[in-house]
Amino acid sequence: MGYLVDDSKDRIDRDAAWGALREVYWAKWRSRAEVEAQIDDAWRVIGVYEEETGAQVGFARAVSDGLGFAYLADVVVLEAHRGRGLGKRIVQAMIDDGPGAHFRWTLFTSDAHGLYEQFGFAEPGRTALVRPAAELPVHPTQRPPES
Repeated sequence: MGYLVDDSKDRIDRDAAWGALREVYWAKWRSRAEVEAQIDDAWRVIGVYEEETGAQVGFARAVSDGLGFAYLADVVVLEAHRGRGLGKRIVQAMIDDGPGAHFRWTLFTSDAHGLYEQFGFAEPGRTALVRPAAELPVHPTQRPPES
């Protein structure tokens, strides 16, 4: 099966992106409106599409100042398409093949370190400071019903 990688924001299948993000640990708390806003406000997006059907099977977005710094977010590949190097193709397209190839990039993840290390990501050095996020809100669909 062949795949196409594209950075056109207009081509992003928002239903597919929303569906994929609802399944991953880091984005379950986001509402559809929040995901839509994040796509709209992204500096750059990458979609991966089945060549034959055009169906979107992968996604990532980045925020940036457009000059020297970018944050990689929401790299996701649908489970049925994992193990085919698509995560690597997404990161390659976003970081090395795009307009931010010379930027300082950052990301946060609790898994897939091996993928990101291939692109030069490492634990921050002595000049990096991070303010942890506040506790994530519970999404309304995950709250128990009130009695």
